[in-house]
Amino acid sequence: MPKMHRLDPAAPWVQITTTPADWKAADPTLLAAMLGELHLIRAFEETVLDLAGEGLVHGPAHSSIGQEGGAVGSIVGLRSTDAINGSHRGHHQFLAKAITHVSSGELDLANLVSEPIQTVLQRTLAEILGLAQGYCAGRGGSMHLQWFEAGALGTNAIVGGGVPLGAGNAWAQKHSGTSDITLSYFGDGAVNIGSVLETMNLAAAWKLPFAFMIENNLYAVSTSVQEATAEPRLSGRGLGFAIPSWRVDGMDPLAVHLAMRQAGEVMRSGGGPAVVELEVYRFFHQNGAYPGSAFGYRSKEEEASWRARDPLERVAKEMIALGLIDEAGVASVREQAQAAMTDAAAQLTEADPESAGKRRIRTELWPDTDFVDVGLRGDTSELAEARTLDPLHYDGELERKKFVEAVAAVMDRRMDQDERIVLMGEDIHRLGGGTNGATKGLTKRYPDRVLGTPISENAFAGLGGGMALDGRFRPVVEFMYPDFLWVAADQVFNQIGKARHMFGGVNPVPLVLRTKVAMGSGYGSQHLMDPAGIFATSPGWRIVAPSTAADYIGLMNAALALQDPVLVIEHVDLYGQADEVPAGDLDYQLPFGKAGIRRAGNDVTVISYLSMVRHSLEAVEQTGIDAEVIDLRWLDAASLDWDTLGESIRKTNAVLIVEQGARGTSYGGWLADEIQRRFFDWLDQPIERVTGGEASPSISRVLERAAIARTEEVVAGLERVRAGMGER
Repeated sequence: MPKMHRLDPAAPWVQITTTPADWKAADPTLLAAMLGELHLIRAFEETVLDLAGEGLVHGPAHSSIGQEGGAVGSIVGLRSTDAINGSHRGHHQFLAKAITHVSSGELDLANLVSEPIQTVLQRTLAEILGLAQGYCAGRGGSMHLQWFEAGALGTNAIVGGGVPLGAGNAWAQKHSGTSDITLSYFGDGAVNIGSVLETMNLAAAWKLPFAFMIENNLYAVSTSVQEATAEPRLSGRGLGFAIPSWRVDGMDPLAVHLAMRQAGEVMRSGGGPAVVELEVYRFFHQNGAYPGSAFGYRSKEEEASWRARDPLERVAKEMIALGLIDEAGVASVREQAQAAMTDAAAQLTEADPESAGKRRIRTELWPDTDFVDVGLRGDTSELAEARTLDPLHYDGELERKKFVEAVAAVMDRRMDQDERIVLMGEDIHRLGGGTNGATKGLTKRYPDRVLGTPISENAFAGLGGGMALDGRFRPVVEFMYPDFLWVAADQVFNQIGKARHMFGGVNPVPLVLRTKVAMGSGYGSQHLMDPAGIFATSPGWRIVAPSTAADYIGLMNAALALQDPVLVIEHVDLYGQADEVPAGDLDYQLPFGKAGIRRAGNDVTVISYLSMVRHSLEAVEQTGIDAEVIDLRWLDAASLDWDTLGESIRKTNAVLIVEQGARGTSYGGWLADEIQRRFFDWLDQPIERVTGGEASPSISRVLERAAIARTEEVVAGLERVRAGMGER
């Protein structure tokens, strides 16, 4: 028989319950704040359900009734500079944080609703109703509540989606020299989501002051925890990452507060993250005012047993036993909270003149429909004072520099000038500058700002997003290959790309995402995509694609100055290419939204980017066609140089769009559609396109070459245009 040794987890895992002595020792001010917040949240949620029942809530109404104890107990002791985020069921967390912020955690139960608290209730209700006075100007609604001033980073409709963002906020707190902490709330379903588990690993490895707050309400929509996992004690997830973990009765707000105080001591002292599992119960179904038993997945007996443990009644009972309040006082707290919500609803609704006895939203409170796209991205005013230089028109001293040397050099310069810049990605801190030398020398110069990450694109992309939203740092995230964006698609598109607009159009998201196109390198179908087409059709992102080292310097400088997320696409074919760049100048920006005319001509407008610009120029010389070759540089619709394109198209009356990658994810497909909408009257023939094949490139050298476009394919495209000229 082999010898067997018991292995114990590297971190403690405890369950906390309160005793009568704990209640007796509790600060009366704390208990009063708990009772007041619990009743304010309960009255708020009841009002939301009433309005939803009248058809006045557009979209879901995910009630937190029954779960208030976990939110209040964990948040009532936080600072305003501490932060929280949460999931789609997050009204209680948002309100607990906002009320604690405006009241400093002290509530007078005889005069419960101050003017600031009334404002919080009304603005939160307005947001859920989609009205302009809401915290996100009506765009967030029930599932996207954000108020940075109070430390509410934003609730999230994607299960587990907000967790990496919260970790990014915690990174910023730690590296700004504070002792602040961030709490991220999510449900039992999210503990099995990759982004959560990846973030647990990353937060533990980097010792972030970050709490994974698991609201275990026993059900997803109708699937029970026992069905979904073999270990229903969900705080056990933390042990695999050496994270100290607590399990606590969320129906007992004081027990939650005590667990949070212990977890907070670990996080504030530099001990790294914590996991806190709150055992709670939603009294209603996933959405709306019916109990789960009405849908058959819970029994009425189970629901009754949990209702008997209502956190509002628990706190009231304990306070009465301690002589801190009486039954009449508790009733008064309830009445004050209900009156506040009656008033809040009255400010937002009015009698419906077309339906007797019914209400409608006050029509003047809706957002103006002209606001629909406002704030999708910034206005680029941050670039107004920039020193710009277009290498195409530069006549000063030049020096030779390889493209990849320019990549490392300009980042070195910016990191030296701006201490906010932080790089992160897989292997960027090793191998003499990552897998291609793009970060050469940076680790030695900035060891605390070049972060080699675990293989976890979801976690570190989202962490970068959280850092960007925090605003104290400017993250530069590298995806080793663009195909990996699919692993992190939620963070890239649902979170980072949508964040500014979704939360009201105000908060900037200054993040740069670097990646490289590697077609021709033999890495196969899962490493060789061109991401331009995907990002061009996804809201919120700006895209730059340099074809020369000189352009790279100017475009990266612009990207690092913008207050929007920017995708910087590179191409491995360019890395070793020696270009001429302005001598000793790493500080200029390329003019915003300005394309480059690489060759003037009259017969056809050839539009391209990255390495295909060179292939296009070669093809033009081989065919002898008098083509105008335009290097886009800026690819997204809001930044693209429509003036230069339009002037050229009006001159040539023909267009050839050239790109290298697969037809299905093509950038040119979108661009062709937009060009024909804008310039149809000047086109004498259909827009021609050069792309790769339908399939992604294969490993086989010959099949890879057959799948992508290079000079020969551009020649063929130009010949098709020439044939079209003959048919005019």
